Amino acid sequence: MATTNDLKNGMVLVLDKQLWSVVDFQHVKPGKGPAFVRTKLKNVLSGKGVDKTFNAGLKVETATVDRRDMQFSYLDGDMYVFMDTSNWEQTNLTEETVGNAKDFMIEGQDVVVAFHDGTALFVELPASVVLTIEFTEPGLQGDRSSGGTKPARLETGREIQVPLFLDQGDKVKVDTRGGEYLERVK
Repeated sequence: MATTNDLKNGMVLVLDKQLWSVVDFQHVKPGKGPAFVRTKLKNVLSGKGVDKTFNAGLKVETATVDRRDMQFSYLDGDMYVFMDTSNWEQTNLTEETVGNAKDFMIEGQDVVVAFHDGTALFVELPASVVLTIEFTEPGLQGDRSSGGTKPARLETGREIQVPLFLDQGDKVKVDTRGGEYLERVK
């Protein structure tokens, strides 16, 4: 048990017998009336997001979430195989559990997998990853100085917008939270 004053981003709560991850929170002390905590929560299993307001100091039930450092090994049919880096134990996860992380994972990628009561909940990626551009149209001569972008398909199959000067085979740093191009990597 914790109070709403103890909330932190990433904390997992049990509300109405469902697991909810705290995406954002804000303590509000209005001029009149009692203080309260405004939160944005995401259902861990369905991914649905909701806004919820709690009275300050209210007790909420927290879930015990075990975060394990793992490495994505390979895709076996429709199952994603991960290896626990501490004991080399393999875990198979469904595409539904992996979620959008699949768009940024390559073999050997280090990730964090969250477990609750032995069940995998979700996969957390680093804030950014380095991926290779698998296919993109060549940039036109003279377009290199403009701020234009073009579509590019990454080695994972995800398509993002990149600057015109990038070509096939270039390595780029990509933000895993929004899927945006960050910079070229040499």
